[in-house]
Amino acid sequence: MLDRLFLVGPMGAGKTSLGKLLATALDFRFVDSDREIEELTGVDIPTIFYYEGETGFRLREKEVIDQLTREPGIVLATGGGSVLDPVNRERLAARGCVVYLQVSVEQQLRRTARDTSRPLLQVPDPAARLEEIARERTPLYESVADITVDTNHGNIHAIKRRILKAFQEMRDA
Repeated sequence: MLDRLFLVGPMGAGKTSLGKLLATALDFRFVDSDREIEELTGVDIPTIFYYEGETGFRLREKEVIDQLTREPGIVLATGGGSVLDPVNRERLAARGCVVYLQVSVEQQLRRTARDTSRPLLQVPDPAARLEEIARERTPLYESVADITVDTNHGNIHAIKRRILKAFQEMRDA
């Protein structure tokens, strides 16, 4: 029986919002890997990026994903760049059901416009940066996904129901 649901996708796709709803519906524990890293370090993600760079952050992320993907009864919202590491991709794919939440760059910009806590968007042209990130990461999200869901349209509860239906079909197979 599948008892782990891992959400992957770019920033602004709805991983945290949907993750909380899915965890409640499944009676699983919800964990956001970025929040877990902040809890463990005592500082926020931008501070980690400032002092350790993206490389230091990715090492911390790898450790946290290794630990969390082993936990039963969990809905895990991963950071958008977690799929960059092949070991993370392997662990996610092997240890649970991976849901790729697709979102357009336009929708990402709308959803993250006022969020200053995203280090990768603190650039002169966030749209160009998001396009660049999408080109790099989309094939990686697709490579680990058991389920792919478009989050551009429809309300969050309808999207949650689609994910739950697909997850249940996998569990029943």
